[in-house]
Amino acid sequence: MTKLTTHRVLFCIGINQNFMDSTKEVMGDVWQAFSAMMKGISDLPDVKVLGIMDDDRIMVGPSATAPWTAYIMADVPDIETVIASCDFFRSTPVGDGTYSLWKYAKVEARIGRELVVPS
Repeated sequence: MTKLTTHRVLFCIGINQNFMDSTKEVMGDVWQAFSAMMKGISDLPDVKVLGIMDDDRIMVGPSATAPWTAYIMADVPDIETVIASCDFFRSTPVGDGTYSLWKYAKVEARIGRELVVPS
């Protein structure tokens, strides 16, 4: 069996009711925090973001469970980096910093491996 050198991770992101109940100003602050979180993940050492998908045009309202609102797929070197990626939801301030991103969005990481289809 081949030793894995990276983990294929799907970060499943759900927007919650706190975001839906927010003002347009707070929603703008959340978007800025969301952008900072995504940049934070992509800037972690040896993380390769493979793609980001957002289905907000066909999904309306909060996403408490699957299907989620947005997804980030990345190759990540180790479990510690997966944890560090999720921690951006806990540590990224929104607006004046009274609240962090996790008041408005949640994340669940699915960890696997690249599936190579034999030819």
